[in-house]
Amino acid sequence: MIGRMSNQPHPDNLSVQELEQLLYRKKHALRRQRLQRLKEEGRVVDVAGVPPPNPQPPVLPRPQAAPSGALRHYQLQFEDEPEPEPVELSTAETNGKGNGRTLFNRLLFLVEVGAVVGLVVVLLNLWGTQRELNQELNQVQQSQASALSLPTPTAAPLIDLVVLPTGHRYIEGRSPEPVESGDIPAHLLPAMQAYKPPPLPTPGPEQPRIIEIPGIGVNAPIVPGVYDWEQLKRGVGHHTGSALPGEDGNMVLAAHNDIYGEIFRDLDELSPGDEFTVSTGARAYTYVVTKIEFVEPTEVEVMQSTNHASATLISCWPYRINTQRIVVFADLKTNGPSS
Repeated sequence: MIGRMSNQPHPDNLSVQELEQLLYRKKHALRRQRLQRLKEEGRVVDVAGVPPPNPQPPVLPRPQAAPSGALRHYQLQFEDEPEPEPVELSTAETNGKGNGRTLFNRLLFLVEVGAVVGLVVVLLNLWGTQRELNQELNQVQQSQASALSLPTPTAAPLIDLVVLPTGHRYIEGRSPEPVESGDIPAHLLPAMQAYKPPPLPTPGPEQPRIIEIPGIGVNAPIVPGVYDWEQLKRGVGHHTGSALPGEDGNMVLAAHNDIYGEIFRDLDELSPGDEFTVSTGARAYTYVVTKIEFVEPTEVEVMQSTNHASATLISCWPYRINTQRIVVFADLKTNGPSS
């Protein structure tokens, strides 16, 4: 079966289906020629009631492929097939489909553009947020580093960094030993043995002179220094570098409990709300007890400065055992007149 084209086309110009149809016709013609020869030789006879074979070959079934694209408007026609009626599409239908597809394509393009723009905006926001977080983290790290930085070294004695004052060993019938061996860590003992007290400050008008604690019957002089063994023989020691009476900060006073007058023997009998007075050469300052604690000898943080006028009284405890320290905390109440 050959389509409408020039006679005797070259095989190279035929499609696969046309080549199959041509081969099929040639095989049918050869078979007819063989039957004719056999009939002439008398080897084939006609049977009554059986029609002779059809000289024309039956139509070879062709695979039908669904056209796509522009080919769906066309149809291949062969000589042995009736010409189908042409299908005409109205202009309105064609224009409607074309306009609908164009509109859909434009909408799809706009959606894609919007998605790209949205993605860019999200990425920019993430970048800005990460930058802000990095800046905030940097500020926090700097503030923490400042808070954790070591303080500037001062001329304060080394001993007040490791152990509280008044430490000693009480021995019945013998002179007390100045430092209890268990108070100071072993690796700091060599430094403590070589320690020499700093020079005492020159007394001034605002230096503390006398402490009075009516609740336990204390009325004793105050001398500069709390780690000088000889100074604590004379009275209550005022820690060098701590606050003066009445000023902001922590005024640290220390005395023994079982030797040299046993000045601070009864500190444990005080209660929150009790008052004591510290006098200078110009005036007297009243402090009110806020709390009492029993701490280890190495808990030197009780001597740290405060942001308000306060006082701390320190002594060994328990009586004649001296394995701990009793610490009385107090805040400034009022100023008294000149003494």
